Amino acid sequence: MAKDFYQAVADRYSVYQIADKKIVSEERIEEVVQFAIEHTPYAFNSQSGRVVVLFNQESDKFWELTKAELKKIVPENEFPATEARINGFKAGYGTVLFFEDQSIVRGLQEQMPLYADNFPIWSEQGSGMLQYVVWTALENEGLGATLQHYNPLVDQAVQAEWGIPEDWLLRGQMPFGKPEGERPAKEQQPIADRVKVFK
Repeated sequence: MAKDFYQAVADRYSVYQIADKKIVSEERIEEVVQFAIEHTPYAFNSQSGRVVVLFNQESDKFWELTKAELKKIVPENEFPATEARINGFKAGYGTVLFFEDQSIVRGLQEQMPLYADNFPIWSEQGSGMLQYVVWTALENEGLGATLQHYNPLVDQAVQAEWGIPEDWLLRGQMPFGKPEGERPAKEQQPIADRVKVFK
């Protein structure tokens, strides 16, 4: 289902209605994620990005865990809407968890103290690019996804459940599955207000 690069970029969007219908093999999704990890650029080639891919019941477990953590803080009368939202993410057949290895960030800060304040920023930028590459690649495979941020609320529970190293800082969660429903139109601000060119 490979698309032209520009078409894949244009077609990527937040798909909130996903289904547990395996239109792409788990092995192919693993290949996509590994490709993204190997080829996404990081400042100073730090390669601090880390990814955990959860399929099937493991993905369900993550969203049930998230629901349990949210139940502790969301008012009871508001929880049904929260639960419905989480169940929507759980409806797919997988979730990608994105982390940044803080031991690498600290190591670079120690090696190059002149840039110490920038390494956490550059780590976040690299993580954003990694998330975008995975998201666009999933779109290219015909899958729908969104990017969620239930960290740091779920961090400790995730570390305990899957044996995640303490230095791995959770930065985002991407549920994916077969896209369902209508594709919404994207509203765009005028390009002239967003891009300046000087020749």
